[in-house]
Amino acid sequence: MPYVNKPRPYKKEYEQEKARGEHERRMERQRARRALDKKLPDHNGNGKADAREGKDVAHKKALDKGGSNKDGTYIATAAKNRSFKRDSKGNLVSETSKKERKKK
Repeated sequence: MPYVNKPRPYKKEYEQEKARGEHERRMERQRARRALDKKLPDHNGNGKADAREGKDVAHKKALDKGGSNKDGTYIATAAKNRSFKRDSKGNLVSETSKKERKKK
C-alpha cells in the first residue's frame, strides 16, 4: 500500500505512461472502439454498440506487430482476444492463440 500517508502522484504517473509509449497505444485502441461504436447500432442508448457489449475490439494484425485501425478491426470475445503467447515482459510473441493452435 504505497500511498497510505501521501497523495497519489497522478501527474507523474501520466508523464511516465507517455514516456513509455503507453499513452499513444491506449489512444489507438480507444479510437478503434469509438469507430465501431459510431458504425454499429446502439439500441439501448448507453453509448456502446450492442454487438460490442461484453466483448473486445480486436485487430486483425496486432498493434504491437505493426497493425493499425485501418488494417481492420473486429469484435471478439475477451478470451479469444487476450489468449496470445507473450514473453516475460508481456510483449506479444505469437498472434495465434492456444485455442486456434489446438484446432489445427
